[in-house]
Amino acid sequence: MSVLEAIGMMPYDFSPERLRCRDLAEELSDPRLTRCLMVRPGTFTPVGAQVWLGCTSRNHVRLQGGRQMLIEVAGVRVPVGRATQAARLVCEEYADDALYHHSVRSYFFGAAWAETRGLDFDRELFFVSALLHDLALTPPFDSHTLSFEEAGGHLARVFTAGLGWPTERRDRAAELIVLHMRDDVAPEADVESRLLQVGTSADVSGAGLEAFDASFRDALVEAYPRLGFAKSFVHLFQGQAERKPGCAAAELVAGGWPERALSNLLDQG
Repeated sequence: MSVLEAIGMMPYDFSPERLRCRDLAEELSDPRLTRCLMVRPGTFTPVGAQVWLGCTSRNHVRLQGGRQMLIEVAGVRVPVGRATQAARLVCEEYADDALYHHSVRSYFFGAAWAETRGLDFDRELFFVSALLHDLALTPPFDSHTLSFEEAGGHLARVFTAGLGWPTERRDRAAELIVLHMRDDVAPEADVESRLLQVGTSADVSGAGLEAFDASFRDALVEAYPRLGFAKSFVHLFQGQAERKPGCAAAELVAGGWPERALSNLLDQG
């Protein structure tokens, strides 16, 4: 395990408050850690090759390109480390703002659902899969033969190979992405796949939103605004349905899903 990965696994409380990330980097003799950011007293997050342009609020840092990286929403935290930062970077580069926000919200919904129920889950695997799960809806990765979730699974396998993940873990990332468009998975059978189903369903069509406190929903949408997501996402699915009539997206479009997505409670506030 590298020093950067090790620091990403440490507890977030680095008291005393006078501790500075550059001092910490020098102590651990890893120059990459000089890119750690102290976003509030005692809290650090390594951001890899991203360029820091400044803090914008207690729990935000602004990255190159102007987008914000949120560390926490209503007590639910994002994981830190090389894999999660790489997934975030790829999603930021290829997805538009609305789709990027949807991917992050899907993670937060799923993680909150698990934490409320006391479920243990692989936070890194879930976050990476959530950030990649819809990238096959974007032109560079859109397959004309495979459903978008199957193409997205292949994308995840290639992406995680670059991270050095073993074959079984790469297969798991692909499995999560494929299964988010399939019938519900029991959490006791596959908790991470269930979390991606929960997160995407809540954010897209509003299914299961009653499981989340209104304060959490409001904080999440404030942190990652909708930006007309429902309309643009329905358009993406309609395009998939027209070109690949046998895919799961086509079944949803034919079954009244667009109306449910456009009437999501998250867009009514």
